[in-house]
Amino acid sequence: MGSVCIDRIGELVTNDPGGTDRPAEDVTDDAHRLGIRRDTAVVVDDGRIAWIGRAGEAGPTDERIDVEGCAVLPAFVDSHSHLIFGGDRTAEFDARMRGERYAAGGIRTTVAATRAADDATLLANATHLLREMRRQGTGTVEIKSGYGLSVHDEARSLTIAGRLTDETTYLGAHVPGPEFADDVDGYVALVTGAMLDACAPLARWIDVFVEQGAFGADAARTILTAGRARGLGLKVHANQLRPGPGVQVACEMGAASADHCTHLSEADVAALADSGTVATLVPGADFSTRSPVYPDGRRLVDAGATVALATDCNPGTSFTTSMPFCIALAVRECGLSPAEAVWAATAGGAAALRRDDVGRIAVGLPAALTVLDAPSHVHLAYRPGVPLTRPLLAPRPDQAVGASDHSG
Repeated sequence: MGSVCIDRIGELVTNDPGGTDRPAEDVTDDAHRLGIRRDTAVVVDDGRIAWIGRAGEAGPTDERIDVEGCAVLPAFVDSHSHLIFGGDRTAEFDARMRGERYAAGGIRTTVAATRAADDATLLANATHLLREMRRQGTGTVEIKSGYGLSVHDEARSLTIAGRLTDETTYLGAHVPGPEFADDVDGYVALVTGAMLDACAPLARWIDVFVEQGAFGADAARTILTAGRARGLGLKVHANQLRPGPGVQVACEMGAASADHCTHLSEADVAALADSGTVATLVPGADFSTRSPVYPDGRRLVDAGATVALATDCNPGTSFTTSMPFCIALAVRECGLSPAEAVWAATAGGAAALRRDDVGRIAVGLPAALTVLDAPSHVHLAYRPGVPLTRPLLAPRPDQAVGASDHSG
């Protein structure tokens, strides 16, 4: 790649609280949290950040990119997506917009379509969605299985996901497979037995949907315990549709994240604040399902919990690839400030994946950067729906889209 100077950056979001270059009395809490530096340049050498300093002061480089006062931030880290699927659920969405309520059973519609689709179709669809994500500033993407619900289809879903990202999640415990509609215990045995044997080598994480119509607390503990024994990190779909035990199970078992968190008790908020479990908010799902409430991000942040934002891109309940859209929703509906929402979509997402090499801008880290056609990160919420983002130093077309350079 050689060396590149990205010059005349109006606002650089580093997510390094000690990285601001202004006197302490001039730095707001939000600017401190984001580690904002102004009138800056960044030198990238062989794909890694080699230098950060004042605009116009970088040494010689092979190439110079003048961003003309625009803001630059870490590429977004989308820590929750479901991109391996077949079919379409337009009719279900249309019915919901006409007044029908969402229930978890809609997943089975996608299961049938996914099982019927060949590998090439599934890969082409996921690659298309990942390219949409990249155009909107996302650099690191987690991809779940969960629409196969058989040993063969879960394993092939993870194989396809592994062609696109290192952050693959085994979600055999999305809902019981259709063959086990009346035998949840039998399906749990499959998920923790033959299906886990086939999928554990293909995944970094194991996830379970704790919800009425999916899995209860005891089944979730059984599934997560089995996954942990096979070396997988833990994640939980928690408290999406109603209050429930999902957040408590996630915190009790040391999961990296509890995702959704729409219906939280005071005990749930306290558990998230007191644990290392990240509260990953996916407001696109609450928007798409016409949820009467959104996650209370303000309450979580004020309690001291770590908050992430993700798209939850899936065909049934959050068919968006746009982290900027989710940032705008988090500000408007979840009570986060623009700076808190941007942090949650970058450093927060990295925390939900237990990563320290993405979601930040610092010397030595991979140069996963996004430039805004705007002078400030605030414009992501201030101008919702406007295509402000573009990746810097994007990979060549022949490189895998969405893949990280994480080796763990």
